[in-house]
This record gives sequence, structure tokens and C-alpha cells, in this order.
Amino acid sequence: MEDWARKRLSPLLEPLIDLAARAGLSPNALTLAGFGLNALAGLFIALGWPFWGGVVMAGLAMPLDALDGGVARKLGRQSAFGAFLDSTLDRCAEGALLAGLGYAFALRGDALSVAGTFLALVGSFMVSYTRARAEGLGLDCRVGVFSRLGRFVLLAAGLLSSPLWPASLVVMVWALALLTSFTALERVLFVYYLTRGTR
Repeated sequence: MEDWARKRLSPLLEPLIDLAARAGLSPNALTLAGFGLNALAGLFIALGWPFWGGVVMAGLAMPLDALDGGVARKLGRQSAFGAFLDSTLDRCAEGALLAGLGYAFALRGDALSVAGTFLALVGSFMVSYTRARAEGLGLDCRVGVFSRLGRFVLLAAGLLSSPLWPASLVVMVWALALLTSFTALERVLFVYYLTRGTR
């Protein structure tokens, strides 16, 4: 999904990447700003404003997140630490958004949805971890139906539709829990089949 989106969105993002590069914006600063906006979105969700959390996440944080790598390449400032920081703060951003959602459910006394949010958080982290661990073993593990982009798109859809369909938050969080768990399992099985002949 991410490769497909990158190909389709690249022509749209290129002018913004050029503008940010000409302005001399640091790729790491863009990464930090994107995380800060996602944390703000998580706060809005926790305060009971899921729609505005979705606006901040989808309208501000996601575009910034799409720019940092392109700006780094444009300026010739790609670095191992930049890639590490980007991946680390991506996980923190997901944590902030889902923590805000879980807190909002807790205030409503919806224990079942709090449990669903916890499962979605664990599943999201396991999708990322299984890929990172496989790559640490020298294996390319990009398989799976539900990558990070899919998770953020589903989050955005649930948050932005919440004023018209309040149940969207509950549906979204259980969809996240199921789809992330399935994707993590796909990656475990993929690595198993790749390594069957090894000890």
C-alpha cells in the first residue's frame, strides 16, 4: 500500500518538498514537528474532540510525515540517525493517538473499547516490530495487508466521520485490532517459511 501511495502522491508532494528544501527546513525538524502534531491530535481525542484530532492528524501531521524523507534526499542529508528518529517517532505518534482514544473511551466507561484500543496498540507495534526484527536477520519483510499507512488512513477515517457516525470510533478501533494482528501473523508466517531450512 505504501509503495502504491508513494508512486501516486509523489507528483503532488514534489512541489512541497522543493519549497521546504529551499526554505532550508531540517528533515529531522519536520519529523519532530510531525510527531508534535500527532501528539496534539492525541490530546484533542482524549479531551473528547476526535474530529479535530482527525483534522490535525490528517491535515497537518500526515503531510509533514510525507515530506521529511523527500527533503532529506533533496538536500543530500539522509542519515542513519534520521531514519532511526523517523521510525521511532512514528511508533510514538501511533502510541499518542491510540492513548488519547483509549483515555476517551475510559472517560465514557467503555471498558470493552479500552481493551480494543490496547489490542490495536499492541498489534500496531507488532506489525512494525516483526518487520524490523526480520530486517535485522537480513530478510525483506514488507508483506501484509495492513501497513502503517493503512493504519493512519483508518484512524483518520474514523476520527473525521465521528460527528456524523459516533460509533465510527468503536468500529475503527476493533478494525485496527483485528487487521494489525492479522498482518503481524502474516509476517510471522512469512519469516517462518523463509527460514524453514535454517536453525
